[in-house]
Amino acid sequence: MRKVQTITVIVGLLFSLTASAQNKQTAKGTNKLEPLPRDLEIQLALSALPPQLRDNATVYVLYPDKGFEVARKGTNGFHALVARTGDDTFRGAWPLTEYRDDILYPISFDQAGAKAQMRVFFDAAEMQAKGTPPEELKKIIQDRYKTKYYKSPGRAGISYMLSPVLRTYTNPEENDNVATLNIPHVMYYAPNVSTEDVGGAKPGNSPYPFVIMPGPHGYFIQFLGITERASITKEHEEMLARLCKIKEVWCLPASRDQYGKD
Repeated sequence: MRKVQTITVIVGLLFSLTASAQNKQTAKGTNKLEPLPRDLEIQLALSALPPQLRDNATVYVLYPDKGFEVARKGTNGFHALVARTGDDTFRGAWPLTEYRDDILYPISFDQAGAKAQMRVFFDAAEMQAKGTPPEELKKIIQDRYKTKYYKSPGRAGISYMLSPVLRTYTNPEENDNVATLNIPHVMYYAPNVSTEDVGGAKPGNSPYPFVIMPGPHGYFIQFLGITERASITKEHEEMLARLCKIKEVWCLPASRDQYGKD
């Protein structure tokens, strides 16, 4: 009897140690995010839109333990949010080994994009909140693209990313390098169109449009000019200062070229 009790205790200890190790691994993998102050997150989300669309847009805030929820219901068909795991996370073959806590991805969509492209952001945030390991999440999203679970926009449309600050992956097709950029730009839905099809520029320091994510979910990218970028940066000085105080990596680089890159 005593021998059986001893074995039971040992098995119980081994199970406890195994569970503890798994919990630690899961905690490291899910990397819980610290939420932004609510008013700052709303301001940052709306900075993705041009001024005339902000007052009547639907705005979402991220609850790290649940996902995105509506902070304010709008009436003009535009939707704005700040992703902390952007859709570019799922591009390329590089392994997603952890959820970064420094990504800032202010983005907005019209009605067509809200029904199609925006769903990826919501699904990713919800699965991350539930503790889905990062490697598994990337595979799930990529598989959903391949199987056309995520539909392309039903019509031509627009996604504004006019915020003066963006921290995300710089070349997501190739690696997981990130940077903080000041590159206000406009994205037009371009399903199954390539840069070559329209004689566009190569991605980089060019005022001319180019295509990213060629295929059903492709976009034309058009950077704003120097004057427009300077005006946007000036308009949001207070917001930028608050972000910079929260995380040093969210401070805009002191030295930038005309497209906001180091």
